[in-house]
Amino acid sequence: MQSLQHLRLAALNIDGVLLNDTFSPVIHGFVTSRGGSYDGEVERGIFSQVRSIAAQAAARAAGLDWTPERVLKVYFEERDAYLEQHPLRVMDGVEELLHRLRALGLRTVCYGGLGKEHFDRHLGHLAHLFDGPGYISTDKFRPGVHEITTDWFGLDHTEALFVDDVARVGEVALGLGTAFIGHPSTFEHGFQRQQMREAGVRHVVGSLGEIDEHLLRRVDAEAASAACSRSAYAA
Repeated sequence: MQSLQHLRLAALNIDGVLLNDTFSPVIHGFVTSRGGSYDGEVERGIFSQVRSIAAQAAARAAGLDWTPERVLKVYFEERDAYLEQHPLRVMDGVEELLHRLRALGLRTVCYGGLGKEHFDRHLGHLAHLFDGPGYISTDKFRPGVHEITTDWFGLDHTEALFVDDVARVGEVALGLGTAFIGHPSTFEHGFQRQQMREAGVRHVVGSLGEIDEHLLRRVDAEAASAACSRSAYAA
């Protein structure tokens, strides 16, 4: 398989892309079980934010006068309870996608807001298919598009592709000229697909199998074109 012409890195979000979405239902339940109203603005204030900011937003939405520390403690307790009934699982097509990306010449890395032990526990059996650190925790620099691309891999923004389930990541990627494929959650009370559409995200998929060679080559061509446009503008 011939390598892509421009893209050099594929960064894949862990929860909601490589693993099933177990955050949206718990966040929704945290807010609504306490009488709060849940809408797209609530998601925007919580998703892909550093924990302290997300916790403050969750408390406001739920009408709670709690510290971020208390919010996070209770949230993770409720998430643990949710996981007992709805276990984490690797999404269909993950290994095939990783092989496809590597066959096209891309380095691959996984990222997310939890610690590396989360990756090791659930995706450790596929660790050999990831490059660099394998997994990057972005809790201190959400959403992490700039930092992963430039600081960790030393690439230009246009040389990376991000796959994420959160529209805010797509918005940041678009602003930087970074390729993005949205994989929004199917959670019935979620707003990420709608927000991706509103943000102008071009490529939104419902399964990892849809990220096939044809789509990847199309995204690669768009990234190359964007890089040329930026170079011409800079000149």
